[in-house]
Amino acid sequence: MAKSKSKTIYVCQNCGAQRPRWEGKCSDCGSWNSLVEETQTEVKASQTRGWSVDAQKPTRLDESPVEDVLPRINTGIEEFNRVVGGGIPEGGFLLLGGSPGIGKSTLLLQIAGGVAKASKKVLYVSGEESVNQSISRAHRLGIRSPLIEMAAESELNKIIDMAKASKPDVLVVDSIQTVFLSNLESAPGSVSQVRECAAHLMSLAKQNGIAVILVGHVTKDGSIAGPKVLEHMVDCVLSFEGDTQSHFRLLKTIKNRFGGALEIGIFQMAGKGLEEVANPSELFLQERGKNPVGSVVFSSLEGNRSLLCEIQALSVSTSMAMPRRTSVGIETNRVHLLTAVLERHAQLPIQHSDLYINVVGGLKIQEPAVDLALAAAMISTERNIPIDMMSCFFGEVGLTGEVRGVLLPEIRVKEAIKLGLKNFYLPANQKQQVEEYMKKGLNFYFLKHIKELLNVI
Repeated sequence: MAKSKSKTIYVCQNCGAQRPRWEGKCSDCGSWNSLVEETQTEVKASQTRGWSVDAQKPTRLDESPVEDVLPRINTGIEEFNRVVGGGIPEGGFLLLGGSPGIGKSTLLLQIAGGVAKASKKVLYVSGEESVNQSISRAHRLGIRSPLIEMAAESELNKIIDMAKASKPDVLVVDSIQTVFLSNLESAPGSVSQVRECAAHLMSLAKQNGIAVILVGHVTKDGSIAGPKVLEHMVDCVLSFEGDTQSHFRLLKTIKNRFGGALEIGIFQMAGKGLEEVANPSELFLQERGKNPVGSVVFSSLEGNRSLLCEIQALSVSTSMAMPRRTSVGIETNRVHLLTAVLERHAQLPIQHSDLYINVVGGLKIQEPAVDLALAAAMISTERNIPIDMMSCFFGEVGLTGEVRGVLLPEIRVKEAIKLGLKNFYLPANQKQQVEEYMKKGLNFYFLKHIKELLNVI
């Protein structure tokens, strides 16, 4: 029999592009020194990836026996259940990414403990720690269930055989960058290894109904390492974020086939693991000063959940020709844009001042609804006027100074009322959406232009 043919190719470890010869710079993604030599072997028909079922023909929607409600596994952690859409879907394929030391393994062990309490079986396979290390970590978290099995293995075929023999309801692989296929000559964590291993694990999940959770490493910019096809293959992509110097952790959904995307769950790192934060808005606002200058409350929206946070601004006069613009939690370009709008349409003399912006609690805000709150904080610090602590701001500001509407203002107002806020500054064209909350004791200021904000503050 003829031997299987193999050839040498160079694969970019950043984007997965393939080249017949080495290049210093990848022409697809522009990264330098990212091409690594790999040996590509033709795959036999018996070694093909993917998965299939026994159906001989397509199924009509009106004849489908599948129930309307997707079966889910309760993890016992309400924040996690809500973020993924109600629990781990049976046969689901999930990817959890996060920086080193952020608490990914701790979160997954606590999830395993919650799944075990629901009388479901869990197989936790670690490619980074020994069995004794994983068990010791679980015991520190108070997890000692007989329904949880721990293993230390990196070879994918052994992991699959272990899963088929154990028949767990949930399989955790920590992490996908440490797993490898022995018939591939590339190193673990390379593009080809990650792609092939993920494909085989997806086949295991779909054919056997096992929910598989992968842990993924992240790059310097915070994106998940490996080929982008990895994120396309999985059903749900979760991002676990936070500052290692802070005790707050944020769990976000980047992609979710079985629920809403951009949902957020908030945890607090404690001595015995991660604790759920039931009321994050109150937690982020509990240390505010009394009527501080340059501090306002913004009602942000993460998925379908409103979260109140504090926006701080500080302006200091400078003699430098180029004033400094520094922001933490908000994109600096957004600060430049709003500064220009305030100078042009509100005649705010901020062009000769250094400006510092901060979002308290380590939150990162990307939605344009923060514009009005950010503008109010700038006006407050530049004119040295404190803003009432019971005030809440949200709205998008255009380049011509107009205040534009934002998504779901009623949810933002409802969350602010829960915490006792009484003054609301929002776009004028969304008055009808919040009429039910316009009660006695509450003040609503509907703004059409940024100039009006100067008059009402």
